[in-house]
Amino acid sequence: MAKTPDTTKGGQRGLTTQVRKVAGRSTGSRAWLQRQLNDPWVQAAQKAGYRSRAAFKLLQLDEKFALLKPGMRLVDLGAAPGGWMQVAAKVLGERGRIVGLDLLEIDAIPGTIILQGDFQDEAVEQAVLAALDGPADLVLSDMAPNTTGHGPTDHLRIMGLAEIALDFAERVLKPGGGFVAKVFQGGSEAAMLLRLRQRFTTVKHAKPAASRKDSSELYVVATGFKG
Repeated sequence: MAKTPDTTKGGQRGLTTQVRKVAGRSTGSRAWLQRQLNDPWVQAAQKAGYRSRAAFKLLQLDEKFALLKPGMRLVDLGAAPGGWMQVAAKVLGERGRIVGLDLLEIDAIPGTIILQGDFQDEAVEQAVLAALDGPADLVLSDMAPNTTGHGPTDHLRIMGLAEIALDFAERVLKPGGGFVAKVFQGGSEAAMLLRLRQRFTTVKHAKPAASRKDSSELYVVATGFKG
């Protein structure tokens, strides 16, 4: 069970680390660094040996939806830095097949196969299937675009990523398989939800506790792929 991390320090609640102004460091980067230093999920990830706070999001989604099963075949799109693969490797065990794919280089993770490339490339897709040695049971996507600060634009961008991840999932999933993707709250995802409901038996939304409260991110969880 992914428990909420303790937010106290030395028995005192609410203490924060302040980031000093440094020449060449923008106000935005200083704010981001300060948020990271004071984020209890970041601290919990470091303590647990996970590469990112996002590991707890997958743990919490799995706790709610029972997504991860020993021995399954799993693809993690946009896998860098590898937090979701670390979680999957612990659950799937030696019989599982975990393939992580990203445009960025990812340091090796025991029990996983890491590929570098664009999953929209047919050759890369074939490499994923070869590494899986069969169709996937689950396709994960925690991908998100660089945000602009303009809500409607950011929403359209992340929905575009989710849609191409779904394109990929529909080609590699076996019947009964599942799909999880990050989306943003907004009003233009109706077409994608309709498509998901046509192709999967169950479609739900969830916001893990490890998601920042001020973030509009959600995860769409679709199970029972109809093939």
